[in-house]
Amino acid sequence: MQNRLVLTASVTREEALRYTPAGIPVLEMWLAHGSRQREAGLDRDVRCEIQAVMVGEAGRKFAGRVAGQVLTFEGFLSQRSLRNPRLVLHIESAEFVKG
Repeated sequence: MQNRLVLTASVTREEALRYTPAGIPVLEMWLAHGSRQREAGLDRDVRCEIQAVMVGEAGRKFAGRVAGQVLTFEGFLSQRSLRNPRLVLHIESAEFVKG
């Protein structure tokens, strides 16, 4: 079963590219999303901020290019670690939003 989350958001902060002990690139960032959604027949303003991580060659490709930009991200949610239950978006693909 593959459940994917798609989110359009601006990158409010981008960390420096780092590498795991195995040499895998990791790019961490924080995203801000805002939209109007329909719920129970009513319009609702939605706002959230979420931590995200891009692992592998995609992280290297986007490093230094996303801060302040708006992108559409696709990925999945997972807890930060076994000891930290905070949710993190694991980005599998991203596209810059034109406009």
